Amino acid sequence: MVPEPQTGREDRGRIVTVMPRSPRAADKTRKSERRGQQIGSETPIFGKLHPVSSVARKAAHAGLILLTVALGCNRGDTAAPVALKPVTVAQETHVRLLLNWYPEAEHGGYYAALREGFYREAGLDVEIVKGGPQSLVVPQVDGGEMEFGISNADGLLLARAEDAAVVALMAPLQTSPRVIMVHAASGIESFDDLKDMTVAMNPQPFATFLKSHVALSGVTVVPYQGSVAQFLSDPKFAQQAYVFSEPFVAQQQGGDPKSLLVANLGFNPYTSVLFTGQTYLKEHEELVAKMVSASVRGWQHYIDSPEETNVYLHSINPEMGLEALAYGVKALRPLVLGDKSGDEAEPAKKAIGAMSRDRWQTLAKQLEEVELLQPDAVDPAEIFTTKYLPTNP
Repeated sequence: MVPEPQTGREDRGRIVTVMPRSPRAADKTRKSERRGQQIGSETPIFGKLHPVSSVARKAAHAGLILLTVALGCNRGDTAAPVALKPVTVAQETHVRLLLNWYPEAEHGGYYAALREGFYREAGLDVEIVKGGPQSLVVPQVDGGEMEFGISNADGLLLARAEDAAVVALMAPLQTSPRVIMVHAASGIESFDDLKDMTVAMNPQPFATFLKSHVALSGVTVVPYQGSVAQFLSDPKFAQQAYVFSEPFVAQQQGGDPKSLLVANLGFNPYTSVLFTGQTYLKEHEELVAKMVSASVRGWQHYIDSPEETNVYLHSINPEMGLEALAYGVKALRPLVLGDKSGDEAEPAKKAIGAMSRDRWQTLAKQLEEVELLQPDAVDPAEIFTTKYLPTNP
């Protein structure tokens, strides 16, 4: 049996709360809880730098960085040390990037930038901090506890409406990986075919949008439990999923998963978005530009040549097997390059990380339509910037 690691993330269904450090961050969390919306899902870091960073600084002069702790294992396993490519730079600025989950394929581009030395070439000592099911990323970045974070576009819009002064910098996934996973044998070909069955999904923006645009005749909606167990045992059961994750787990356990991409309904938030705080951006504009440029390089490298980065990801998160990571990057590639179909056809390439005001405006209007966002609560022009992208669309 293949284990089902790390599938209960916030945007896959589990709702969690955590008390942030700063009063400002705590205020954002209380507001988020009142709305019943979760903005992100990350592990809190309370003032203590991650061991990887201290090891990196000690080893930098020798030209070799060794990871001596496992960042991504939920069970306390220790991974074997993995070497990063040595890069010689005159001076580095230490910054932290807080993920929205444990390290996996959807973060591959950022890890490629780290492993290939792109961040160090830019003069950045980037410490990638793993996420998890018990923290909120946006309040930590907004409160200044982290310099950069990863979230999704809908979460950033909702956070901005709650006075979180955060700014999106690049969007690696042009198409959301959110899917409803059904059985191939069911004959379901589209969302209109979801009838007389059970669908597991939690009250998140995509689910609210789906329920308002699809009849769902005879459908019983139940909470998603972060597992594929019921899917495997019930041919009339469907569930929320990410295209690079749960379908692989179900397939490995003998299931017949088929994915209906929610983006094809029109609800398509940018995913794995790199963002920072508005104040930090104003005070460190040159550094932010370097971070964005190196991250774009990382994502291009990961899409083109993911194998070595996947080995690295597996070393820091042993629960993500190499086969799962290979499956993940294959599923991600068309989403990064802008093809919603998600098939193996060569997608029309877009600039890595590109964002547009029209996309942000559409998403804001959709959130207003399903009453998750007050009308004109957020100005899309203020939630993102493409200024620092190497190719500015």
